[in-house]
Amino acid sequence: MSRTDTPSTSEPTSGARIAALESALAAANERVAALEAERDKLRAAYERQRLDLELLRRCIFVAKAERIDTAQLELEFAGKLAALDAIAEKLDDETSSDDRPSAPGRPARKKPLGRRDLREAHLPEERIVITNPILDALVARGEAEAIGYEESCKLGWKRGGLHRIVVARIKYRLPGNSPETTTIATAEKPAETFERSLAAPSLIARIAVDKYCDGLPLHRQEDRFSRQGVRIDRGTMCRWMEDAGATAGATVIAAMREEALRTAYCIATDATGVAVQPLPDHKKRQPCRRGHYFVQIADRDHVFFEYTPKETSAAVSAMLKGFKGYVQADAKSVYDALFRPPEKPPDDGSDSMLPTEVGCWSHCRRKFWEATVAKDAVAREGLARIGRLFGLERKWQGQPHVEVRTLRHEYARPHVEAFFEWAEIEYEKVEGQRGLLRSALGYAVRQREPLMRYLDDGRLEMTNNRSERELRRIAVGRHAWLFVGSDDHAESAGHLFSLIASARLHSLDPEVYLRDLFRLLAHWPRDRYLELSPRYFAATRARIDPAQLAAELGPLTIPALPPQTVEEK
Repeated sequence: MSRTDTPSTSEPTSGARIAALESALAAANERVAALEAERDKLRAAYERQRLDLELLRRCIFVAKAERIDTAQLELEFAGKLAALDAIAEKLDDETSSDDRPSAPGRPARKKPLGRRDLREAHLPEERIVITNPILDALVARGEAEAIGYEESCKLGWKRGGLHRIVVARIKYRLPGNSPETTTIATAEKPAETFERSLAAPSLIARIAVDKYCDGLPLHRQEDRFSRQGVRIDRGTMCRWMEDAGATAGATVIAAMREEALRTAYCIATDATGVAVQPLPDHKKRQPCRRGHYFVQIADRDHVFFEYTPKETSAAVSAMLKGFKGYVQADAKSVYDALFRPPEKPPDDGSDSMLPTEVGCWSHCRRKFWEATVAKDAVAREGLARIGRLFGLERKWQGQPHVEVRTLRHEYARPHVEAFFEWAEIEYEKVEGQRGLLRSALGYAVRQREPLMRYLDDGRLEMTNNRSERELRRIAVGRHAWLFVGSDDHAESAGHLFSLIASARLHSLDPEVYLRDLFRLLAHWPRDRYLELSPRYFAATRARIDPAQLAAELGPLTIPALPPQTVEEK
C-alpha cells in the first residue's frame, strides 16, 4: 500500500482542536466584552467624579458668583440668539407710537466725582492746625504773612462708650398729728420693659445690633466693655438678648406676622442651617445639633426669621398657615406641602384655597452653570438663553408693575416659551444618562409652571435672590458666634434678626429703632403693637414727645390713635 493510501487519523483530532479553540475564543471574546463594559462604567463613574471635583474646585476657588463669559456665549450661539430676537421682534428696534409702554435702557453710570467731601455730612468736627516753625518765625518778624488754609478731610471715629444713669426718686415726709404718725413715701418707680435689669434700653439695643446686625459675638463685646472699664459677663448679656427677643416676639413680631399672613401679596422664603448647643450632659460630650432659620419676606413690608428644630413640611405648613397669596421658593421638597390639596376639606368650613408657587430663575440658571464644568454646548446654550431673560428684565427695572407685566408678556414670554420647548427636546436626549446636564434640564422641565408664573404679574420677582441676601446675615454671623445656646435662644435671636432686617428694609437705623422700641413697649397699649413695627414706626415716632422718648426712664404720654390708623394695603 502506498503512503497516500494510508488512512489519516489526524482529521478528527484537528476538528476537535479547532472546535475547542473556537469555543475558547468565544469565551475570551465574551470576557473581553464584559471587561470593556465594566471599563466603560468605570470610566463614566470616573468622569462623573472628575466633574464633581472640578465643580467643587470652581465653586471654592474660581467663581463663587457663578460668573460666565457672556461675550463668548454671544459669539458661540449667535444664530440661536438671533432667532430668539426675531421671535420678540427685537426690543431695541420697536418704534411704534401706540399706547404700549416702551422698555427704557439702563441708566448710564454716573461719572466719579473724586474724593468725597466729608464737610457735607453732619458729623462732629475736630480741627487740627499743622504749622511750620521756621515760617512761623518769619511771620512773627513781619517777613511773611499767613493768608489762609488749604483744607482736606479725613474720616475718624471716637468711642462714645458707656454712661451711668442715676435714677433719683424723691423721698417725701408726710407729717401726721404726732411724730409717731409721720410717714415717709417714695416716688413710684416708672414702668420698664425689662424690670430690675442693669441695662437701659440703649445698652440692650447696642448689644443686639452688634451681634445680630454686625456679627460681633458676645465674648468680644465682653472684652470691649472691659477695656472701657466695666465688665459685663457674656452670660448676662446672653440672658438680656433672650429676654429682649422673646418680648419682641410676643408683642411686635406677633402683630407683624398677623398682618403679613392676612394682607401680603407674595411671601419669598428660603432656609439655612444653624448649629444649636446641646443640653449639658455630665456623662459624655455631645456635638451640636442642627436647626434651621427660615426667612420670609412679605412684599416690601416685613421680614421674618423663623427658627425650627427640623426643616420639614410640617414646619413650613405651620409657618404659612392661612396664607393664600403667592409663595416664592426654590424647588425643595419641604415646600410641596404648601401647594398640595389637603386629603379632606377643613372641618371648620374655612376656605381651602392654596398658595400659588412662584419659581426662581437664579436656581435654574445655577444648574446650567454647574453643568458647564463638562464644557457641554447644551449647558452653555441654556446659560445664553437664560441670560437673555435676565437682560430683558434689567431693561424695565423700576417701572410700575402694570407696565412691567405688559412688557414681560410682549417681549419676555416668547423667549420663555422657546426656552422650555428647547429644554424638553434636549431633556429627552439625556433622560437616561446621569450627570449635571440631566439635572439642569430636568429641573427646568419640572419647574416650568412655577418659573413662568412671574409673567402673570409685575409685582412678582423673577428670582428669589432677596431671600438669599437676607440669609447672608445669618451665614456671615455664624462664622463668628458659631452656635446658638438652645432652641429658645434661637427663637429669640430670630425675632431680633427680624426686627433688624425690617428696620433696614424701611431705612431705619436698627440701633435707634430698637432703643426706642424697648423704651416704648412698657407703656404701649397691647392692641396697638403694630404701630411699633418698622413699617409704621416713622409715623408713630413723629407723634411722640421727643423729650420723653429721649429719656431712658420716666413717664411717657401715649399719643391718641390717629383718625386713619395703620392702613390696609
